[in-house]
Amino acid sequence: MRTMGEPEFLKLVQMEFNHIRKRLRGMAMISRGIVPNVVLSRRAVERMLSAADQFLADETGEAMVGFVVEDDTPEGLPTIYVLDTISPDETAVRRSHTFQQGDAQQDEIIWWLQENWHFHRERHRGTDALPERFDVPLRYLGDWHKQPGSMIQPSHGDHMTALSWLDDEESGMDFLLVPIVTVGHLPNIGETDLTVNYINVPMENGRVMRVDWWYVHRDVRVFQPVHPQVVADDQLPQMMKYSWHVVDPDRLYIETSALENDGLLVRRLLYECDGEVPLEYCFFTIRQGSSFFLLFATQHDYPESPPQAFKAPFVDGLDLMDPVETFHKLWAVREPIEDPVGWAWSADKYLCQFVIAIEADMGLRAPTLIAIPVLIDQDDDLPTLEGRDAAAMESVSKAEAVTKLAAASAKRTADEKTGAEAQ
Repeated sequence: MRTMGEPEFLKLVQMEFNHIRKRLRGMAMISRGIVPNVVLSRRAVERMLSAADQFLADETGEAMVGFVVEDDTPEGLPTIYVLDTISPDETAVRRSHTFQQGDAQQDEIIWWLQENWHFHRERHRGTDALPERFDVPLRYLGDWHKQPGSMIQPSHGDHMTALSWLDDEESGMDFLLVPIVTVGHLPNIGETDLTVNYINVPMENGRVMRVDWWYVHRDVRVFQPVHPQVVADDQLPQMMKYSWHVVDPDRLYIETSALENDGLLVRRLLYECDGEVPLEYCFFTIRQGSSFFLLFATQHDYPESPPQAFKAPFVDGLDLMDPVETFHKLWAVREPIEDPVGWAWSADKYLCQFVIAIEADMGLRAPTLIAIPVLIDQDDDLPTLEGRDAAAMESVSKAEAVTKLAAASAKRTADEKTGAEAQ
């Protein structure tokens, strides 16, 4: 039986000590009615305005991400930095008195931002690119949502939802920010020196969006008002642009299905390929009986930017159930693949077409045309093949067919699911 070494034991004790210290300090703050500072990026405020303005008649909302920066001085207060907001996916339910967020796409985007920020911290720690106070994890902070009329406080339902979330040990949350957005207010006349828990944001119709900021801690269990401060974006770290695989999940499904339908084993992952963020979204594939893998690295703006292709030999000790470690080993022995003769990438192409062109160029795929029946809409024309050689024609034809089949399969699956739910 493996025993814990002294360094590991001391690290565990230190982590437990820090956790208890934070809890005691938090309880002391709560007992004195003290709440954290809240700093908002201008970008986050503008995104809230844009979302609220888009759904004036219905409730809406978004998730918020940012930092919690501790202040270890005796009277110091932690500061919550709200850097960005993340819209829900199409499963969100918006009604005049109801808002239920979808969470699959939000979770994927939050994970994408967290992974990129983690790599940025690891690479730039101790440099001007990472101010020391921001060398903290990026985290989920809570959700804002719009309420009808002048309901500027969280509802009873909001309270129950927040407590349920905080009581769930798997969430790992000890607090939530719950801003309430209301619209249609008249502008304030004159300035005030009063410290308030809301901000007013002018709208295009001459009215004002009001955002009231509320904070709930696991140990106090009631909403407390917090005073927000809005700062310019250049005073805070900037978040990464979203990668194509999170903003266009349909494209990711078609890409993967097309490769698998062509007989390839496919694995996908995020990986740092060029030493800087944003991270690349990568694929590695192998065909049964093959002695090498094909690796593809895509940038965040794929397919506008072309994928990079590499070849890597099959090495000992690979565990395909661990795609990160497998890709790491393959990446260490990779060799770049030059574009096949006659091949040119464009945004309307897919990885499966690239694979077929590579295999044809390597002599691994017969140049005969393989006919696959495809259901194509009458107005959905295939790209012209004029001026392309036989190998390219065969590659493009089959790849387009495979892609069409994958898209049709996805549509049938969605239709069947919709039909089943309707029944």
